[in-house]
Amino acid sequence: MTPTEVPFWITLIGNFGFPIALTIYLFLRFEKKLEKLAEVIMQLAEVINTTKK
Repeated sequence: MTPTEVPFWITLIGNFGFPIALTIYLFLRFEKKLEKLAEVIMQLAEVINTTKK
């Protein structure tokens, strides 16, 4: 990286650093909720299967 590229990278990080960090944060939160949702769906499927018998 040359000294002429440094302002470019600073601007790039300044413009996109916050949105990237926010996206990662939200993705991690949604991932936990999706895992819980998948667990509940599996439990529901078990309940449905046991009531059919």
